[in-house]
Amino acid sequence: MTRLFAFWIAHRAGLASLVGQHVLLVAGSTLVAVALGVPLGIFSARRPRLASPLMAIASIVQTIPSLAMFGFLLPVPFVGGVGARAALVVLILYGLLPIVRTTISGLRGIDAAIREAGVAMGMTPGELLRQVELPLALPSIVAGVRVAAVVGVGSATIAAAIGAGGLGEYIYRGLSMVDTTVILAGAVPAAALALAVDGALLWLEKQLSTRRRSRSRRAAVTVAAIAAAVVMLSSAAAARRSSGAIVVGSKNFTEQLVLGELLAQTIERDAGLPVDRRLNLGGTLICDRALISGDIDVYVEYTGTALTAVFHQPVSNDSSAVFETVRALYAKSGRTLLPPLGFNNTFAILVRGADARGRGLRTIDDAVPESARWHAGFGYEFVERPDGYPGLATTYGLRFPEAPRVMDLTLSYRALAAGQVDLIAGDATAGLIKGLDLFQLEDNRHYFPPYDAAAVARAATLLRYPQVRTALERLSGRVSAADMRALNYAADVEHRDVPVIVREFLARTR
Repeated sequence: MTRLFAFWIAHRAGLASLVGQHVLLVAGSTLVAVALGVPLGIFSARRPRLASPLMAIASIVQTIPSLAMFGFLLPVPFVGGVGARAALVVLILYGLLPIVRTTISGLRGIDAAIREAGVAMGMTPGELLRQVELPLALPSIVAGVRVAAVVGVGSATIAAAIGAGGLGEYIYRGLSMVDTTVILAGAVPAAALALAVDGALLWLEKQLSTRRRSRSRRAAVTVAAIAAAVVMLSSAAAARRSSGAIVVGSKNFTEQLVLGELLAQTIERDAGLPVDRRLNLGGTLICDRALISGDIDVYVEYTGTALTAVFHQPVSNDSSAVFETVRALYAKSGRTLLPPLGFNNTFAILVRGADARGRGLRTIDDAVPESARWHAGFGYEFVERPDGYPGLATTYGLRFPEAPRVMDLTLSYRALAAGQVDLIAGDATAGLIKGLDLFQLEDNRHYFPPYDAAAVARAATLLRYPQVRTALERLSGRVSAADMRALNYAADVEHRDVPVIVREFLARTR
């Protein structure tokens, strides 16, 4: 706990910003869900035949995993992409079901005699709804809003995977660095926020059950204030984007966080432009789509990954040929591949150091006889990529007794060291190789293509801000494999802040 409080104090400004983003995501999505869900609930309560299909659709949406929903919306025009817009759409969809359901149950639970009395007094259907039915159903509706808001607090943490901000940024960052302090720095405030929202709305529900209209008016004023804050935040974000901020993205593992910060600080220092960091975006697909759509301006990609996973070209082992092929393919789609940073982060087939020394393992071929009794663990992308596990198994004749376990790439290093798996595919520049006493087997059949790290940027951005190209090209050849391993080691093993690590590196290499 001491480390956790120290982290919060040291990062209090960033924590406050992330909490604010999280609150506004949940508040904005819940308000829209109420605005849509209550009318849908009223409509369904009055037309029972249509209620079942509407509830079925809402229920189906609710069953889709949130991360899958975020991924599905990425390429969708207007509502998708990277950032808060797609996150709000997903959170709204998740909030609809409980609000619609409780609105229907609240209206159907009203005694028929009360409605008859209202009609006998000469009330029109609209007056009966506004003055009688909705006030009586309001506690039930607020109960649905309470469920929707609490679900939204939890789902909003996952929105950080698409650059929507919020407390999920700390959680994903901690997972990528295998740092429980950073994970808890996001998880504990998220849990506290969920409890606070639940308690506040439960109190409001009880107050409304006494039908005190004055309190309802105050609640409406509060909701209006939150809505205004959401609008102001959106306007501020849009103004920042239009004012010339360069958006730097990254994938969701330590090296990419370091490289994203390296690009960001270089642009700020050498190009003199503000930078909006959207790091921890997820895998290759998310970053590539974000670059195409204009949600980010630049991120670091690996040439072998671009060749096979982005452009689906056959594997090649010629580093220069791969770079030229990828650069030409990027150019056709309005993107520019800048000169390599200076290191090749190829896939590393890793075993425990003790196993390598005890069994005399040096190459992947040496591990083939052992594979019959070993368990393998691979990252999500490696299992599916054309330059990943299927081709590796065919090339070397690897035969494991069961299908490889699929897990987060960073966690696979810990799983290997703990003996939960016996062979993984990591990154050659990972700091955890040294930190956990792992051993990289030589790719003696030269299966993996070169993975030279290089910044890829939107051509339109480089044309508009030529100083960005100049600044980033100064990084060419300045980051060696040894440098990258040292940076990753400082982040993963020493648990140092990534911005500080990068700042010190740039100061040394000026």
